[in-house]
Amino acid sequence: MKITAVTSHDIRFPTSRDLDGSDAMNPDPDYSAAYVILRADNGLAGHGFTFTIGRGNEICRAAIDALVPFVIGQSIDDLGEFARRLTHDSQIRWLGPEKGVVHLAAAALINAAWDLAAKAAGKPVWQLLADMTPQQVTDLVDWRYLSDALTPAEAIDLLEAARPGRDDRIALLREHGYPAYTTSPGWLGYSDEKLVRLAGEAVADGYTLIKLKVGDNLEDDIRRLRLARGAVGDSVRIAVDANQRWDVAQAVEWMTALAPYRPWWIEEPTSPDDVLGHAAIRRQLRPAGIRVATGEHVQNRIVFKQLLQADAVDVVQIDACRVAGVNENVAILLLAAKYGRPVCPHAGGVGLCELVQHLSVFDFVAVSGSLQDRTIEYVDHLHEHFLDPVVIRNGAYQLPTAPGFSAEIRPETLHRFAYPDGPAWA
Repeated sequence: MKITAVTSHDIRFPTSRDLDGSDAMNPDPDYSAAYVILRADNGLAGHGFTFTIGRGNEICRAAIDALVPFVIGQSIDDLGEFARRLTHDSQIRWLGPEKGVVHLAAAALINAAWDLAAKAAGKPVWQLLADMTPQQVTDLVDWRYLSDALTPAEAIDLLEAARPGRDDRIALLREHGYPAYTTSPGWLGYSDEKLVRLAGEAVADGYTLIKLKVGDNLEDDIRRLRLARGAVGDSVRIAVDANQRWDVAQAVEWMTALAPYRPWWIEEPTSPDDVLGHAAIRRQLRPAGIRVATGEHVQNRIVFKQLLQADAVDVVQIDACRVAGVNENVAILLLAAKYGRPVCPHAGGVGLCELVQHLSVFDFVAVSGSLQDRTIEYVDHLHEHFLDPVVIRNGAYQLPTAPGFSAEIRPETLHRFAYPDGPAWA
């Protein structure tokens, strides 16, 4: 199976009109996707994308187009080699070695290749991964820069150790789903009334963890967290997310003020590149029982490796489109398993829930074998635009069953929300 054609699209949704997705660093996001379709010589098509919040989406699309020569005419029989081809070219790599816009573009193409391969195999991506041997899984990973933290032999041992009980774990997911948490009540632009109403609805819908955006005004955050705690009671966890707003000392001071309301974790308390800053924040907040989570904007497996080596995070948050797609996320899942950290993916946006559920299911079935303190973010935005949208029941993701990566956007959506000339924007 070889790729014969590639098309890209700039798709944007005007979510800023209702302040959906608003936080302390991103007050007016328009959820967007630089979207790509790979067409193969057997008539199948693979769909993938990377997520942005509006301006700059055209840059991601241009980067996707720049990588097309590395895709046309190529086979996807070896998905490890396919991914390395897109991240190892010396001239493209000079623009930003495994980071930045080029890495986002690689994610879109690599995810599309996985969608194509899974459709050809007649399996959802999580199952395609879980059915691989430990050697096949490790062959997906680019091991450069990782061997001081995790070797291929150690990874194989981890995967072998997780093989017993797979069928039971799949059966558990079929019956109960994978635990979810919701950020829907917590956007910074929402009124207090809307926060309280949505938080109460979340508990009624079966969620045991909700998340609030913080970081713009301390007095407002204290009030909002107090209201949220009153709405959900003492048994529901509340996480908070600063979206990189603070310096180290400010993060500690701010979270100390919020500590009486028992935040479960503080997400992105400072720059995602500041490994030592995260470590310092974690050390100082540990006595208050506040965990540190990050990963939404971590640019590659190397920074994740350092966060784990430095004991800088309690919770690893992968993103299906930030690093170079499925392959690099497999590496991060293996690293997290080696260091015993739970993986709680970032999701929401455009299609991030649809994609990342496959990675968490694979982690539970074939890597960590654990649901302890693990949960996937869920935001009820834009799922109606996908042919195979996520299904949430009783606060849990239901197991995907359709072949592919759940990534395909409806043709009418590609037309309506095309930027800048689609009807939604004209």
